[in-house]
Amino acid sequence: MEFRILGPVEVRGGDAELTRDGVKPRTVLAALLLSGDKLISDEQMSDVLWGPHPPATSYAQIHTYVSRLRKIVGSRSAIVRRSPGYRLDIGTAHFDFAEFQNEAERGRTALFSGRYEEAAKRYRAALHLWRGPALAGVTEYLASSAGPRLEEDRLSVLERRLDADLALGRAAEILPELAQLVAQHPLRERFRAQLMTVLYRCDRQADALTVFDEGRRVLAEEFGIDPGALLREVHQAILTGTPALVWPGAGPVPLVR
Repeated sequence: MEFRILGPVEVRGGDAELTRDGVKPRTVLAALLLSGDKLISDEQMSDVLWGPHPPATSYAQIHTYVSRLRKIVGSRSAIVRRSPGYRLDIGTAHFDFAEFQNEAERGRTALFSGRYEEAAKRYRAALHLWRGPALAGVTEYLASSAGPRLEEDRLSVLERRLDADLALGRAAEILPELAQLVAQHPLRERFRAQLMTVLYRCDRQADALTVFDEGRRVLAEEFGIDPGALLREVHQAILTGTPALVWPGAGPVPLVR
């Protein structure tokens, strides 16, 4: 059996189709999965299902949704009632977010040990588990409270994968991807620093400096702040021709922290 939240919330290999049961059962399942080994109380479950204005029958409805989920997961996993809430024991089932975290941690260990090829492979395996925006098909309350954290996890892993690719001298290969990422996330300084590095390694120093100037303008307009230490460091390295920025395979300095 497999539980998935990195995209449409679903159960694979269960005894019934979760997707036929609607938004509320999917929300209950996702909330239980995100709580890990911790109990999620009836009140917390009510919050992610209905927000600040639950119906008078909210607890009874939660019980109904849990009963449906028990039929879906069958005997291979268990939804346990412990007052004042519920806990999901997935047993030996696979959970895509847990696998994502495990692969990301292996990638991190490899990256900081200088095993860049392995790091890139692990990070790619983690990112491959995503099938679209996380928590698709749940209530707006759960999506807005948990979705941003999951997306931040994805973007952080993507940044590290790009660090590994930079260390392997793949500047030209990742240039189009980085240009798109900076356009999508103009306030994310690490992507911008990586793009500047890639452009410089591709003998496009003027373009790299333009990317810095654009970032400085966006940060000033949005937050009234100057670029952070990483952007300033890469900018200075470009101006002075730091070898680590110029030579393919010279390593992730100064990007890896």
